[in-house]
Amino acid sequence: MPLFYIKFSFLLKKNLISLRIFQERMYFCQTLLTKKNKRVMKELIEKVAELYAAFEKDAKAQVENGNKAAGTRARKASLEIEKAMKAFRKASLEAAK
Repeated sequence: MPLFYIKFSFLLKKNLISLRIFQERMYFCQTLLTKKNKRVMKELIEKVAELYAAFEKDAKAQVENGNKAAGTRARKASLEIEKAMKAFRKASLEAAK
């Protein structure tokens, strides 16, 4: 066999091994990101549920009792819910990729 062929085949094998290692690392990173996204999404769902419970309590207090401070807390909670929902949407889009 010519020397060029031997060197070429050696380099090809070396590059294939490097490519395989790269692919395995990418798969590992994607798996970690998927797990992280799922965890983040679960945390956001729990946070939204907690914020909604606080919002509901304060909104009812304002409507039923005329409590102005509860209205302020309800408005603040609604803004926090909005932020959490945007974060959830972002995480959901990342998971869908």
